[in-house]
Amino acid sequence: MSLKQFTSQKRLAVYGKGGIGKSTTASNMAAALGEMGKKVMLIGCDPKSDSSITLLGGRRIPTIMDTVRERKNKIDSIKEEDVIFEGFGGVRCTEVGGPEPGIGCAGRGIIVAVEVLMKNSPFMKKADVLIFDVPGDIVCGGFAVPITRKMVREAYIITSGEYMPLYAANNICRGLNTLKTPLGGIICNEREAADEQEIVQRFADALGVPMLSYIPRNRIVQQCERAGKSVIEASPSSEAASIYRGLAAKVLMEKDNKVPEALEDAYLRELTLL
Repeated sequence: MSLKQFTSQKRLAVYGKGGIGKSTTASNMAAALGEMGKKVMLIGCDPKSDSSITLLGGRRIPTIMDTVRERKNKIDSIKEEDVIFEGFGGVRCTEVGGPEPGIGCAGRGIIVAVEVLMKNSPFMKKADVLIFDVPGDIVCGGFAVPITRKMVREAYIITSGEYMPLYAANNICRGLNTLKTPLGGIICNEREAADEQEIVQRFADALGVPMLSYIPRNRIVQQCERAGKSVIEASPSSEAASIYRGLAAKVLMEKDNKVPEALEDAYLRELTLL
């Protein structure tokens, strides 16, 4: 199955330093889009298989890689319902999973999973939005497969105002430039660093892309995650839910994307020194 003909689909990947809040942001964004009535598919690419857990009431689902191993690599025998599950707001969720512990490459797992989805998922054709929650600090090898297979049209980077997440974000921009992939914008997930919002805004300005959202640190997010639910489902009237809805709406409408050019390391460090 080729996705090239589905020009109206929004197909995006979420990148950022490990632990920066990619899965939390991606799942809440998916929930908000589902709430809007959009057909959404969330593809978790992290071997931890935790991208969709808050959309599924805390339930862990069978991963694509586990299913492939159980079927002795007979990809054609895998049905959509074996690896794709409906969560809050009608969001379809799937998890790539990882290799057997100590064996193989997680990037290779993404290659296999993409092949399974492209062959066996009719919903992928129907979806209004495909969201890939991609692990790691760089865009290379197997982790670039959603881009190289034309399943992703644009990327969004999550960072905070601390130097190392910004350094990782800048490195991701370097990878996106190599792959000629547009960057839709920067999302700041607050870590209570000094002058955080201003620093991340300066970073986005230097790249020439918008800072789409500033997500303040909020206990309600952690409380909802402990309950196995997204903020959109568990606390729909909260300020956090409103912020995630606003972010989802901006991502849905974002069209003025540009391929980023990474900043020089010295200039990046200068941006953080207010």
